[in-house]
Amino acid sequence: MAIVIAEPCVRTKDTACVAVCPVDCIHPTKDEPDFATATQLYIKPDQCICCCLCVGECPVKAIFPEEDLPPEWASYIEMNAAYFKNKK
Repeated sequence: MAIVIAEPCVRTKDTACVAVCPVDCIHPTKDEPDFATATQLYIKPDQCICCCLCVGECPVKAIFPEEDLPPEWASYIEMNAAYFKNKK
């Protein structure tokens, strides 16, 4: 199972989810240089432990376990992974 941040986060970027993540897998944070230019927050799938703490914390209901992700937002699975492909 993977956790995915989807469309409701676009242009919102509320960081409540970042504060509750025990493994620091949600980026960019407000302290990172690309926070201002990113359109949303992303979850690094290979670092996420699927604890789901972020799901309940998100005020705009943008975070879903992959199996609960609405079909119209399926492209956000790859978008979350792609964000981290060129990051170190």
